[in-house]
Amino acid sequence: MVLLAHRDFGGAGRPPLVILPGLLGSARNWTTAGADLAEDFHVRVLDLRNHGASPWAESHTYDDQVEDVLDWLDREEKSPVLLVGHSKGGKAAMRLACRHPERLAGLVVVDIAPVWYPPRHDRLLEGMRAVAAASPSTRREAEAVLEPYVPEWGPRQFVLTNLIRNEAGGFRWGINLDVLEAHGRHLEDSPLEAWDRFGGPALLVRCGRSDYVEAAGEAAFRRHFPAGRVVTLPESGHNPHIDDRAELVRVVRSFGAGLRNRS
Repeated sequence: MVLLAHRDFGGAGRPPLVILPGLLGSARNWTTAGADLAEDFHVRVLDLRNHGASPWAESHTYDDQVEDVLDWLDREEKSPVLLVGHSKGGKAAMRLACRHPERLAGLVVVDIAPVWYPPRHDRLLEGMRAVAAASPSTRREAEAVLEPYVPEWGPRQFVLTNLIRNEAGGFRWGINLDVLEAHGRHLEDSPLEAWDRFGGPALLVRCGRSDYVEAAGEAAFRRHFPAGRVVTLPESGHNPHIDDRAELVRVVRSFGAGLRNRS
């Protein structure tokens, strides 16, 4: 278990909302969306282990991540939370919801399903390795090395948010690349067993310009989350907090308002 770092976007006294970012994501990627949501919720975004400002560890399983988040909740938020998980963070959120439903007021899963995915990050990780080997002294140099591996500008800028200054004044990756790469196949697997269920309010947010949630994935979500609903953001790619922030915030606000009306 590691002590997770988090960023508090304000809204103390409002219903608690906790966000788990995806692979290579951190609280800094959620700055604007977090601030927007803080108008309705007490918003905190966690850096999962081996990401952002949180400690590194040699293991990176979904059980590890659930244990870390439960420890954080024990220390920081005793009330049931609205848990929002994006991509790989969504997989961890689904496992937590099914195994510890009493900790949640509701669940929002953003553009990921409880299914196995074929490897899709190998080329990206290869590019990150190439950047590390090049020891770039400027961000522009790092981007030039990464570009052949991640040709699309938006995803490339997202990856580059993980660059931090090293002691020599150059750049290094601020994530534990070795461990994330070693656990890659585990992270692509479903986080749930066939018997896992969460009967509480749940929402799957599909992104229309992403192929992460197809028909089989939506069906799997409905099996594990029988009270769940599915909405689609037609204009968003896989990172709606960047691609279509206003619509994502609207959907989460609406779902959260429904939770308050139930209580």
